[in-house]
This record gives sequence, structure tokens and C-alpha cells, in this order.
Amino acid sequence: MAGPLEVGKAIEDVGEAEVDVGRGRVDAELDPERPAELQLLLEAVARKDVDGLRDSTVDAHEGRYTTPVLALFRRNGRRPKRRRIRKLRLLALLAVLGVLGVASFTFGLLTAVAAQIPQLDPSKQRVSQANTYVYAANGRTVLAILRGSQARIIVPSEDISPWMKHAIVAAEDKRFYEHRGVDVRGMARALWADVSNRGVVQGGSTITQQFVKNAYLTSQKSVGRKLFEAALAWQLEQRWKKDQILTAYLNTVYFGNGAYGVEQASRIYFHHPAKTMRPAEAALLAGIPEDPSLWDPVAHPKIAKARRNLVLRQLYRQHYITLSQYGDGKDDPMPDPREVTLPSTQGQAAPYFANYVKDQLVRQYGPRRTFGGGLRVKTTLDVDLQKAAHEAIASALPPTVGPTAALVALDAKTGAVLAMVGGENYHKNQFNLATQGERQPGSSFKPFVLATALKEGISPSSILNSQKEVTINADGRLWQVNNYEGEALGPINLAQAIAYSDNSVFSQLTAIVGPRNVRDTAKDLGIQTPLRGYFAIGLGAEPATPLDMARAYTAFADGGDRIDGSIFGNTPRAVDCLTDATGTCTEENRPVHRSFLTPAQAETVDQLLQGVVRYGTGRAAAIPGWQVAGKTGTTENFGDAWFVGYTPQIVAAVWVGYPDKLIPMTTEFHGDSVAGGTYPALIWKAFMEKAIALKHFTPESFPYPPSQYAAPVYVVNRGGLLMRDNGTCKNSYQLAFYGGVGPSHVATCKPNEVVVPDVVGNRLADAKARLDAQPLATTLIYRPARPGEQLGVVVNQFPREGTASAYDKITLVLPKSLHGAIPKVVGLSVARAQEKLARLALDVDVQGPSDGRVVKQSLEPGTAAGPGLRLILSAKP
Repeated sequence: MAGPLEVGKAIEDVGEAEVDVGRGRVDAELDPERPAELQLLLEAVARKDVDGLRDSTVDAHEGRYTTPVLALFRRNGRRPKRRRIRKLRLLALLAVLGVLGVASFTFGLLTAVAAQIPQLDPSKQRVSQANTYVYAANGRTVLAILRGSQARIIVPSEDISPWMKHAIVAAEDKRFYEHRGVDVRGMARALWADVSNRGVVQGGSTITQQFVKNAYLTSQKSVGRKLFEAALAWQLEQRWKKDQILTAYLNTVYFGNGAYGVEQASRIYFHHPAKTMRPAEAALLAGIPEDPSLWDPVAHPKIAKARRNLVLRQLYRQHYITLSQYGDGKDDPMPDPREVTLPSTQGQAAPYFANYVKDQLVRQYGPRRTFGGGLRVKTTLDVDLQKAAHEAIASALPPTVGPTAALVALDAKTGAVLAMVGGENYHKNQFNLATQGERQPGSSFKPFVLATALKEGISPSSILNSQKEVTINADGRLWQVNNYEGEALGPINLAQAIAYSDNSVFSQLTAIVGPRNVRDTAKDLGIQTPLRGYFAIGLGAEPATPLDMARAYTAFADGGDRIDGSIFGNTPRAVDCLTDATGTCTEENRPVHRSFLTPAQAETVDQLLQGVVRYGTGRAAAIPGWQVAGKTGTTENFGDAWFVGYTPQIVAAVWVGYPDKLIPMTTEFHGDSVAGGTYPALIWKAFMEKAIALKHFTPESFPYPPSQYAAPVYVVNRGGLLMRDNGTCKNSYQLAFYGGVGPSHVATCKPNEVVVPDVVGNRLADAKARLDAQPLATTLIYRPARPGEQLGVVVNQFPREGTASAYDKITLVLPKSLHGAIPKVVGLSVARAQEKLARLALDVDVQGPSDGRVVKQSLEPGTAAGPGLRLILSAKP
């Protein structure tokens, strides 16, 4: 044992440089705290045939061989291969466990999903349905009972027209017969849209997935919901045939207007079973499910017809119908709104309002939960005020007169819809004039122009010239505006202009603030009908509904705030809350105030609209002892008449006209024309007086706007932006601005400024004539022409738009052929034509006798030639 002890002694003399335990570079076997194991290892090595090692170790100078020996032992003790094997084993074990976990989860998910499939059968869902009750604000009066079983009739596949099946596939899922419940390409597009829109899920659902959602799930939009839909759809496709899925989908999908399922939809819209539908009828229904409110043929017949024709075109392109059927289908009449009969679920108190609430519920909760989902909905409707609205219309507008009226009333502080009259007889005509009647509001739209001007800092003390006729430069086009009955008041301020509803002043003001800005203000305050930013918007040429107008005016009465709902968002507050069986609110649709005007701006509008009632066009709406603000509206030819007004407590909008089409009301008001200050103002006053008495309101005053200094500033609208005049602008206006500051931007008008017209695509002579008329000069440059390109036509210009000073030069770009131009050869003999074309090295193809005359050439004379360019000559003897 002397040898090992000698070596051990030598090891003890080695410094720390060789045994760096602290940094982990030595195996555990070399740990200096474990000497017994080290000695055993050394002894085991010494017993091997290492002749001479002992002697050399003992005889050598102390410590000389210590390092190489230690290195030998360190290599023998690390066992790196064993450690790698241990890591691989661990990774393999984790992988196996992961696969088993995923497999178990997938199996459990598929088992759970498969268990839901029997519940998807529409015929088995009716057992568990519970009625949805819609109540008035008092919590007692039932406005509607929504029953899924009543609003849907389950029919087998053979009782559904093949046209309907073809149409729904063409409109909703063209690859229905190709995929297995999930369209990967469609979902990829939808997921990309989700990511790019930060979580807004849209599109990508197949008919199978939509059926799953309609029959089982809610209308919640989330990635998790789509994944579960996809899993359930995939499982369903493994068990059901395509026709069974399609039939089930058509029995559960919502077609608008209370039509839940294709059979009920066919009876409501066409008054016959689904089995006998024609292609055009099927196409109309197939276009609705994507958005039942937007494509509603009762509310939006024009765009619903366009949607129907689109589906017909898809049917033709997919070879389901012939060209003749496509043409006949486009001429097929749309359903008559007066004959669209709904299931009798509405009560008698407020059927139009109840139907409107139903549409809100469908959009928020989906058709399955709305119809037969057991909801208890407490609305905002005041039964007493609803009755007062009917009485006010009957007292001011007798049925024998001819026109009808719509009325909507809202709470000025909470935005709650208190009353709604949408027509004369709901059972004869379900078209809701209060929510679906998109008619031109006329001058009742002018307060939005005024509000836009106030947002720009323009003071009502600004003076504009009132003229019988005014011509406005509307983005290069001339817009001629006439005042009502040819009145001309001369220079007047905006307060007088709104009171007397002066068209010439408000057309100028619209041009100053910009029609697109007026549109944006109206939409911000609550107008939800599509609005185009045309110049005529300031005079009420864009459509709106009475409900939209009343809601937008609520912002004036409420200090500049639009009132939304906490559940339903940017929609009128028709639902107060969802309740339990005891009537206790469990889910409240609280008022949410969103500011779009400052209180000072809203108070200024209030003050100016009071002048309309005190001494302007709305004097018939005045209520003694009460502050009333409002605005009349009368469209051209007296086709629509409006009054929208408010007290500090209630806002109400009244429309009068013929519901079916635009008919001038030139004699209906006791032999005179019906204007906003006649029947609409009288109806409004009659309703408001009843409301004051019923609710025991006491007179309140509108807040008075703060007094602000204003000074004149010359301004001009450039590209939709209001700017200060730099001293050379044409058509500038002097307006009073709060603080005397005016817009922050200064216009870059040019001396003798003219508009640069776009002449690209015109022949050179026509382009030069158009520019000369501005007047502008021209300079020409050329670029190489492409073979086959028409010569002598302007292909570009610099500048292409904007403005320039008179007689500035506009550079026109024209193509110039490097190989000559194709000549006219029509009328020449074929031989002469070929001879004339030979120098151009064209590929000439003569169709007809070679000794005949050319009657037609495929490329027009003056086209740029090029080697090998194909030219076809048609010849006749």
C-alpha cells in the first residue's frame, strides 16, 4: 500500500490550479472532501499492470508526475457518455408524457364534443326552450313574447326547394361540398384578419360551423369559440351527411323580421312554403343571414335587391341556373313591405318598438337565445308616453288627410327610448318608419353644420350673405342653391340663419367647414344611416331616421354627450336591463356618456335652436312658460316634413310624409304645403304637453353659454381643412372666431389661382383645350411608346392635381414610337396594305382572300408599331 500512499501525498502537494472545484470543472469523484473514494480509485488503478509506475513515482522528484497522473484519473472519472444518456432518457420520457397528454386531451375533447352532436338536431331542441319576455319600463306590461317554436317550423329536406339549397351554398359557403366541416383556407383568412384587427374575429366559418353556432352556441366572438365550433363541425361531418347538415342549417338560421328557419321565412316573405320557392326568392333569402339587419328587404329594399342579384349571379357562375333564369330573376319583384306578415308575438302597446328591441336582442345575443332562450327583458318604453304619442298624432293629423307620421321620444339625460310610433297599423304593415324610414331630414340637419362650425371655433356672430340664389364651388363643380321661396335676407349672422333656416347661408357654411366634417359630426352624435360627405349634406340631402335624429339631438340637450348603452354599445338605449323572475335587474344596460362636443358648444346650439321656436320657422312648437329648442325640416317639393325638438327633460323627433314613396304634400295642410312648422311641429307640441302633464315636469332652463370674445379672421377651406387666408386666396370668407385666433394652418394659395384639371387619357388636342380654358399653358415631353400603345394620348401630367397660378405651365407626357405608327390600311387592296406595312416588321395575319380589299384592321391607326406585333387584317373580295 506504500505506492498509493506516496501518490496520495503527491496529490496533496498540487495547487488549486489543477483542481478547480469551485467552477465545476472536476467530477464529483475528485471532490477533496471524499478522500476514501479517491484512494480506492487509485488503488484500483494501481492493481492494473502499470509496471514501473510505482517506482517512477517514488523515485521521481516529488510532485513531478503528479499532474499527468491526476489528468489520467480525471478522464477516467467523468463518465460524460453516461450523463448524455441520462439526458436523452429524460427528454424521451418527457416527450412520451407530452404525447400521452396531448392524446388524452384530444380524446377527451373529441369525446366531449361528440356528446354534444345529438343536441344539435333542431327537432330535439324545442323541448328545452323557454319563452323570452319583453316588458315595458314598468316591468309589468308585456310588449312581446319571443318563442323559438312559434318563429320556426322544422321541415325535412324534401320540403325545401333545391334552389334554396343551391343559393345558400353559393352565398355562404362555396366549398361546402368539398371540405369536412372546416375550411382551412377560409379560417386562415379569418385568423389573419383577427390578428391584424387585434382580436376582432370575423369570417372563415363554414355552413357547418354556422349551424353549430346557431343551434348550440352563443353569438360570442372569440378565437376559443371558433376553435370549439371547428371541432364540433368536424365531428358532425363524420356522422351526418351533407344534405342533413344543410337541412338542419336552413331550419335554424335567422332570416330577419322574426323569420327563424327557411319555412317560416318563405311564409313571411312570400306567403307560400319553402318547397315552391323560385330562384329569385331563394337568392333573396340566401343573402340575408350574413347580416339580417343590413340585408333586410323590408327596411332596405334597394340594397337587399342588389344583394339578391349578386347571389343570382353567383348561382349562374356556378352553373346552378341558366342565363335566362338569371335575367328573369333580376326582374322578379321584391316582397311588398305591407304584406310581410310576422308571427303574432307582439302585444298591442308598442309593436313597432317591440320588434325593434327584438332586432337588438338578436344582434347582441343571437337568434337561439333571443327566441326561446328564456330572457326577461325590461325595456325603457314608458307606456303612458307611448299612449300620449299615439293621441298626439291622431289629434294633429287626422287619418283622412293622407300622410302618416312617425314619432320617437328619448329621455334627454339617459338616452332611454320612451315612446316610438313607427306607423299606423302594425298588423297591416310592419315597416317601422321610426327606425327603418330613411328619409331626407332637410333643414333639421343644419344643427350638425352649426356644431361643426363651433368645433372649429367659429362664433355664431359670424355674418354671411343671404341670397335668393348662391353658387358654391364644390371641389371644382358648381353647386347652385336656392333659398326657400326665393327669400334674400342680406348679411345675417348664424343665429338668424338657423332661426330662418336660410339655405344660402348654410350652403356657404358647409363649404367653409367641409361636408366630410359635417358628416363626421353627425355620425359622432348618433346618426347611423350611411352618410356621404357631399356638399348637399348640410341642407339635409343625406337620409336619416327619426330615431337617429332624436338620439343625435340628445347630445345637444345633454351637454355634448352621445349616450350609448353599456351592453349594446353605440345604439339607442331601448333595453334597460335583463331581469330574473322577480323583476330584479341582473344585467344592466347603463347609460354611457361619450363626449363629442364641449358643454359650451352644446349650450350654444341650445341657445340658437331656441330662437327657431321663439321667432323662426318652429313657432308652432312653442309651449308657453317653457324653454323649447328645435329645428324644422322640409325637403324639396315638400316630400318630407320634420320637427326635432327638446326641452331639458325630453327629446322628440316627428316625421310626416307618405310611407310608400315620395309624394309632394303641396295641399295637405288645409290647402297649403306641409312644411316642418306645420303638422310635425303641432304633433311635437301636442305630445310634449301631454308628457309634461303625465310626468309632472316643471319648467327648467337650458344652461346659458359662457360669453366669449370673437374677432374676424379671413379663412378658406383647402382640401377639407379650414385654413387662414394667406392674402391671395379666392373665395375666402371673413368669419368671427373665438379669441380672434382662427385656424392654426395658413393656406398656400397662389396669385390668380386656378384648379389643375386631370387630362390624363385625353387626346392631346382635347387636353390642351381643357387647360387653355383654365387658363393654363402646356409643355410636352415624350417617353418611348410600348408596341400596341395608342399615340397622341396623354399618359401622365405634372402636376396632376391641385392648384396653380393662371398661365402656369403644366407638363404633359406623351408616348413616342421608336418603330413608327401603324397606318390606316382599310380600303386598300391586301397587296397594297402588305406593302405599306412591310417596313414596320409586323406579324400581319390576313383573314380572307389575298386578292381582296381590307375591310377591318385589329389595331387602330396611330398605334405604336413594334417588330413582331400582331396585326389582323380582315379582307373581302
